[in-house]
Amino acid sequence: MLATAESLTAGAVVARLVDVPGASEVVAGGAACYSLAAKTRVLGVDAELLERRGAVTAEVAAAMADGARDLYDADLAVSTTGTAGPGPDARGVPAGTVWLGLARRGARTTTHRLQLEGERAQVRAQVVDAALAELARALG
Repeated sequence: MLATAESLTAGAVVARLVDVPGASEVVAGGAACYSLAAKTRVLGVDAELLERRGAVTAEVAAAMADGARDLYDADLAVSTTGTAGPGPDARGVPAGTVWLGLARRGARTTTHRLQLEGERAQVRAQVVDAALAELARALG
């Protein structure tokens, strides 16, 4: 079973997954957690970590993926967090900076950093593609 935890993609990854007929047999669900508070309440991301470091970090991407895996009792979960633009976020993280997290049941959670270019919509679309590619690689 697959799950997603999405910030800057706001549910677009799980939407693409369920575009495939029969997806209900392998997709448990997706959490679109845009605010810091939602990341904490829904996914269990440590509020102090978010306050101290912000949302665009490897640690937050990992915590989001872990949270989705646990929330949906999934075997594999992917997370997306980043700055889509048009400019840097409130902490000065440049537009196009993205972290993906991948949590697998019984394995160490991994993260992957991307530095993308383009307008906001282009960055978000690239992140969706990258998250789906991460899932595909994990599934072998």
